[in-house]
Order: sequence, then C-alpha cells, then structure tokens
Amino acid sequence: MAGPFRWFAERRERGKRRRGNPDGTMSLKEHLYELRYRLGLAMLVIAIGAIFGFIWFQVRLGPIPSLGDILTGPYCQADLAPYRADITKDGRCALLQTEPFEIFLVQLQVGTAAGAVLLSPLWLYQIWAFITPGLYAKERNFARVFVGIGALLFIAGAVLAYLVVPEGLKVLLGFGSGNWTTALTGSKYINFVITMLFIFGVSFLLPLVVVMLNRAGVVSYERLSKWRRGLMMGLFVFAAIATPGTDPISMVVLALALVLLFEMAIQLARIHDRRKAKLRAAEGWDALDDNEAAPFDYTPSNDDGNMPGEKVEPAASEPAKRVNYDDAT
Repeated sequence: MAGPFRWFAERRERGKRRRGNPDGTMSLKEHLYELRYRLGLAMLVIAIGAIFGFIWFQVRLGPIPSLGDILTGPYCQADLAPYRADITKDGRCALLQTEPFEIFLVQLQVGTAAGAVLLSPLWLYQIWAFITPGLYAKERNFARVFVGIGALLFIAGAVLAYLVVPEGLKVLLGFGSGNWTTALTGSKYINFVITMLFIFGVSFLLPLVVVMLNRAGVVSYERLSKWRRGLMMGLFVFAAIATPGTDPISMVVLALALVLLFEMAIQLARIHDRRKAKLRAAEGWDALDDNEAAPFDYTPSNDDGNMPGEKVEPAASEPAKRVNYDDAT
C-alpha cells in the first residue's frame, strides 16, 4: 500500500509547488507526472463506466429500459415480425448465440462503449485539464464551443441512425422473404447497429470541420460555393460507401442529412467572410496598394523596449530566485 500513498503524496506536493508558481511553468518531469495522473484518472473513470454499462445491459433503470432492450428494439419491432424466425417457445423476439461466451463478450464490449460515452465529460475533462494551461483564453473559448457543438452533432447523428435502422432492416430482410427466414446472431447484429450509430455520428462532424477550416482561413466561402456541386455529389458517394447496411434508405437519409448540414456550414462561412471583409474595410487594409507600406509605427525603441521620450518608472526590486536547471518550459 506504500506505492499508492506515496504517489498521491507526490501528487499533492507537486500541486502545492504549482500553485506557488505564478507563471505556471513546469519542468519536463512534472509534465510527465501530470500526464500520468490525468491518464490514470481517465482510465479509472472509463473502468467505472464499463462496470455500469455491463450491469445496465440486462438491468432496467426504473423507467429506462435495459441497454440490451434498446439495441434489440429496432430488430424486435412488430413490422419485422413477418421476416424473423420464431426461435423461442413463447414467440418472444431474441437473437442467436452460436459460440460459447458470445453474449458475454458482446455485453462486455457494448457495456464498455456505453459507459465510456455516458461518462465522457469526466474523462474528457482530464484531457482538457492537461491541455488547457498551454492555451490562450481565446483558444480555450473556441475549443469549448466546438467541442460542445461536436458532441451535439454526434448525438444527433446517432439518434438518426437508430431511427433509420428498422427501415433499413425491413428492406434488407425483405429480399427473398418467401424462401428465406431470418435469425440474426447477437454479435453480428450488435456490431451492425453500433457501426451505424458510429458512422452517422462521425459523419455529422464533417460540416463542423468545414466551419473550423473557414474560421482558420484555410477555406473561403467563395471557394466553397464553387465546390458546392462537387461536394454534394461527393456526399452521396460517401454515404453509399460508409453505410454498412448497403440499403438505399440508410444511404439516402445519411446523404440528405449531410447535404443539409454542409449547406448550413457554407452559409456560416458566408456570414463569417462577410463580417471579416467589413472589418478589413473599416481598418483600411483593402484600400492599400500592393507597393504601399502598411500603416505601422516604425519608430525604433531603445534597448529596454521603450519608445523615445517615454517616461519609465523604476521597477520594484524582486528577491533573488533560485534557478532550477531542471526546468524545460
């Protein structure tokens, strides 16, 4: 037990030294200790979430159905009853287990993923707490906004995929319904649903990337407007390749949703570029000739960095500080 107690004691001592340091600088060794501490907390949170998700897979949480019921909901809808094989004695909808411990592995994987998603604000905060001391205030504000919007877009895409899965299954299972009956295995069906949720969620982040590139000055509205037709065609091709079900309904729904989001991103780029152009015109940058010097003050400063004639008050003497040659930042 000496190891964990010593580790927390070292962590507490480093926290005291950092609070006593006004500029927040840390040595390379302290940076590595901080990274280990944050990663350790993040892994602990994910482990707790995995345990919670593993239990939730078969247990209802009051009015909230179990995770297994949520995932099997699209397959067990009444509309798909004519296409499903009746493999239970009581006619209950169920999936097949064709390998030993198959359901255990599925429950472990799904529970871990669900727990990581539900507790993502906690372990993402650990990463944020490690990165944010090196960012400016403006950069931190932009990061908060884009991370929040990205999370909402991912959730919206996952919800849309969950609503589309039953319609896609109806089309896929309807082929050859007169000669075939369907009894899906648990692992393949769960992987299919999770892949759909993930692909839809990640695809909804692509328009946000376009907005970020426009804010950074990499892509302008004029260029996006010229690429509009090609982008829309590329979105349909991307949807056809990305959707795992290969059914037309999932492909069309994903493509139309991406087209709508991309059009919104293009309009946001137009507003941003118009506002940026007005700001440049107000400051007079666009009125300058290419051979004309910029309106900067070229008066040289003295050795102390002060302008000629500027009154400088003597700085207060500071106590001598001990030099730490181990500092890397």
